[in-house]
Amino acid sequence: MPKVRTHSGVKKRFKKSATGKVKHATAFRRHHAWAKSPKKVRGMRVAGFLEGQFRKNITKLLPS
Repeated sequence: MPKVRTHSGVKKRFKKSATGKVKHATAFRRHHAWAKSPKKVRGMRVAGFLEGQFRKNITKLLPS
């Protein structure tokens, strides 16, 4: 059997938690913070967790 490889794009963008949840960073954080309200910028610091079919798809690409 060949080795199961981790998808290189997925390993840069997602992390698995100890309980198996898939953690991701918030989008739209990189540029133009001046155009976003301070409340929105603070809210984007918080990481999110994938749910449902998104979680299943990413878990297949992150075998380890």
